[in-house]
Amino acid sequence: MLSAGIGLASPAFAYRPFDGTDGDVADVGEFELEMGPAHFLSSPEGRYIVAPATVLNLGVARGLELVVDFKDFVGLQSVAGQPRMRLLDTDIFLKGILRRGTLQGESGVSIALEAGPLLPELGGTRGLGAQANLITSYRWEALSLHLNTSAALTRDHQLDGFVWARFTPITNSGTTRHTRRWRERSGRCATASPSTRPSATRRNRATTTWKCALD
Repeated sequence: MLSAGIGLASPAFAYRPFDGTDGDVADVGEFELEMGPAHFLSSPEGRYIVAPATVLNLGVARGLELVVDFKDFVGLQSVAGQPRMRLLDTDIFLKGILRRGTLQGESGVSIALEAGPLLPELGGTRGLGAQANLITSYRWEALSLHLNTSAALTRDHQLDGFVWARFTPITNSGTTRHTRRWRERSGRCATASPSTRPSATRRNRATTTWKCALD
């Protein structure tokens, strides 16, 4: 049934995989592992299973976190000059809070800056790039607004950027951190967390999120 479904699937050309996030960071010593579900992707380059899309977050200081992001592409057909296993969308960022606001339990807008290198991909583009994203967030009782303004130098040395606003509903009462990060092409939504602090919607599709405090 799976092979038949893949064979009958029509090509779906998605937006470029830019990230969106919110104006908050992990607490000091808190580590988060986010893993998205396997999903099918068809593009002019070929057909793939993306499994898993992974984000690692580590709170390294007050108001500062380290973010590592990558996706594992498994080719469903042989493509000349391309390995079957590819590690794409690889990056490493530092994200810091510039202004504490409603996402930190205080008043006014929360503002954060996330920046770092776009690393060479395994089986993809070998060049280096860089990206910076200014995030402005505000929380009301029922929803939050997140405005992302991003500029990038891509791995093939092209200038790129986007401005994107997103409203997200607040579904868990008492949550101090709300939407963390989503991805337009493989967006995800948190479904589990061993942390005693509740988690709200974080991504568009189902993602399992593990949180732990590092001693």
